[in-house]
Amino acid sequence: MITRMQSLNARNSGSRIGAFLRRLLHAHEFALVTIVVTLFIALSFASPYFLTWGNLRAIILSFSTEGIVVVGMTILIIAGGFDLSVGAVMALAMAVAARLTGDGIDVWVASLAGLGSAAAVGAFMGVFVTRVGLNFFVVSLAMLGIVRGLAFVVTKGAPLPIYDVPDAFSFIGQGRISGVPFAILIFLVIAIIGDILLRYSKYMRLVIYTGSNERAATYSGIDTRKVMFWTTVLCSSLAGLAGLIFMSKFGSATPTFGVGSELNIIAAAIIGGASLNGGRGSILGAILGIALLSMVTNGMILLSIPVFWQETTRGGILLAAVTIDHLVTSRTK
Repeated sequence: MITRMQSLNARNSGSRIGAFLRRLLHAHEFALVTIVVTLFIALSFASPYFLTWGNLRAIILSFSTEGIVVVGMTILIIAGGFDLSVGAVMALAMAVAARLTGDGIDVWVASLAGLGSAAAVGAFMGVFVTRVGLNFFVVSLAMLGIVRGLAFVVTKGAPLPIYDVPDAFSFIGQGRISGVPFAILIFLVIAIIGDILLRYSKYMRLVIYTGSNERAATYSGIDTRKVMFWTTVLCSSLAGLAGLIFMSKFGSATPTFGVGSELNIIAAAIIGGASLNGGRGSILGAILGIALLSMVTNGMILLSIPVFWQETTRGGILLAAVTIDHLVTSRTK
């Protein structure tokens, strides 16, 4: 009797493990991890400089800034929208903060103003999308030009340095805790919180329902316009935060910062499993996506691949990601 029960328990345990392994093998994140690890190994053999600590730290720092924005972009895409202006918003936030600091305003207050300007851009976009009824592509494309122009106006077209800032502010972008750059820790905290909220938060469920079927969500009593408005504000605010971290690291505001990064960020979210049709996405997958793109860019630089081929490759990756998303979405309908 005991032997039979032990046999049944072992069989049930084996079936549970088998089911877990099958889910793991079919998980989008697992496939991305496999690709990232494979690329990591390939680049280690392709370039003797890839595995150096200085290069690895540069890769992590480069994708940690964009990674903060990817969190907001992923949530916005899940809700059914996207934002082409995030790169310009990063530049505007740091430009406002640097200009106010140069005018004698405390750097912390100036940074809050810069963050507020980023949130205001998101609110402005949200109003045009949810109240006027324009689509995200038109509004965010227009804001891309407007916000980038404002960044040039504020900085007068040249890098704007900041002086005599407190060590605590410089620590945000330059400091380390146990050898780990503080900027990376900020990114990790935001990514973990975003992933947990997306999986377990009641509000994030409303985001998913809105992106899956906005009309059905409205009939269910969900204020979809409110959901779209606040996810847009969140995306712009995280872009502003990323810009301020960059300013803290390099001690200046650059009006050209973030040019083209919006496509990188959107591509990372889509590679990570977010659907442009809304209702589906993963913070962990998006982070893996931005890590993959950062490694590809770094590898092409180390291998001395011309810049125009780098742009072609990134564009090809974006096209492939959108194509795969379209095929997957069409198959599930």
